[in-house]
This record gives sequence, C-alpha cells and structure tokens, in this order.
Amino acid sequence: MLHAVGIEVALAGTPVLKGVDFEARAGEVTVIAGPNGSGKTTLLKAMTGEVPYSGTVTLDGADVSAMKGWELAARRGVLPQAGQLSFPFTVLEILRLGLQAGRMARRTELPVTALDRVGLAGFEGRFYHDLSGGERQRVQLARVLLQVWEPVADGRPSWLLLDEPVSALDIGHQLEVMEIARDYARRGGGVVAVMHELNLTAMYADRLALLHGGRMARQGHPSEVLTDDLLSRVYGCRVRVNAVPDGPVPFVLPQAAGI
Repeated sequence: MLHAVGIEVALAGTPVLKGVDFEARAGEVTVIAGPNGSGKTTLLKAMTGEVPYSGTVTLDGADVSAMKGWELAARRGVLPQAGQLSFPFTVLEILRLGLQAGRMARRTELPVTALDRVGLAGFEGRFYHDLSGGERQRVQLARVLLQVWEPVADGRPSWLLLDEPVSALDIGHQLEVMEIARDYARRGGGVVAVMHELNLTAMYADRLALLHGGRMARQGHPSEVLTDDLLSRVYGCRVRVNAVPDGPVPFVLPQAAGI
C-alpha cells in the first residue's frame, strides 16, 4: 500500500496541501482528480519526494523519507507531467535510462518490447525532439515501464506513479495507455495516476481520490465519488452524472449544466 497521512505542502509560502490523507493499494488503479490548482500534482510530488512536505508517506509499510534513491528506483517508476531534454537523444537512448535504473538492466531486448507495448514499434532510432507531443509522452511511459517492468518483484508490488499520462493523447491512445495501467494492476502492481478526464477515470479507476482546494473532498469507488452534488461543488459548475443502461460505469456530461 502507498499511504500518506497529514500531508501539508507550502510553495513559495502559499499552502497548497492542507492535511491530506491518501491511500492506494497494490492490484488497483487509483486516480487522483480535481480541478486545476487543487493540489493533484503536488500530492504526487510529495509522495515521490520531489517537494518538501510535512506528514508521513509509507510504501508498503516503509517510510519513503528513510529509503535510499536506488531503493525507491527499484520499487516505483514516476512519469512526470512534462520533461525537458537538452540533448539530441534517440528514443532507444532514453529507454535505456529507464532500463538501467531498474531491476532488468541485463534484459537489453526489453526496450523494443516496451515500445511495441505503447504503440511505437520501430521508433528506436528516431530522435526524441522529432516526435510529436503524444509520441514523446508514450516514449516516457515506456521508459517508466522499463524501470519497474515486473509488477511484482521479490514478493513485493512495484508501483507506477503517473502524472496526467493521457493529457496529450488522442482517444485511441488514451485507451491504450489506460489498458496498460489496468493490466499492470491486474498483475499485482500498484498504479496511481493524476487525471483530468473523469469518464476515463470512471472506466478504469478502482479507487478515486478527489481533491478540492488542497484538501481531500472524498475517496472511494468512482461510483461513490462521482455524484452530481460533489462534482458541481468541487468544479464550480453544474454537472450531471449518468450511467449507461444495464451498465455499472457512470459517465459525466458537463454539457448538461445548462439544461
């Protein structure tokens, strides 16, 4: 389990997170959602140690603040919202960075497999700067997958921590990425993803944590969190949540706000 208790973060003297409790379980896809500025990315960065915080974060019972960098690299891979490269790396060179950081460094054939998994077979020799935004995003996902290739290693779950993994993708590739996340969780790993797209969240999340104003508004199954009243209050507009006939998955229609 990834467990955070009482997380508080202030950036440039401004409180961003205000006593947030959060948990994600191995074998599940947990989504962090909420409006812009609610603290989603900051919560993820606190749990990965990228921003200073007060409170506690534990990974399968171990305090992450006491873990060494190589220990964390072997247990969880982090996909940031955006990354900058200053040198003309090829796709294969970027993927090797993830491979070398993880447990599977000797499996030199894995980058080709990872590229195929994200729908970029044959891109090994392409220069990263020549790719579209969506292609770059999928290359970075492949890099993170290579770092924690096995969802369960030495009897312990590995973790994917993904910040807006589908933000630059078309609907087909969004579904492809979310299927990768679901498969990773089904095979015993843990997945935490920051998401804006509530309908994809409803389709793929086992658990949803909804942030509002730096606080946790509600956590639970998407059907428990995606309600008219709560979403309308959190997002500041009238929202209607519906369900597919004869199906359990809710869907959100913001265009119903004016009806």
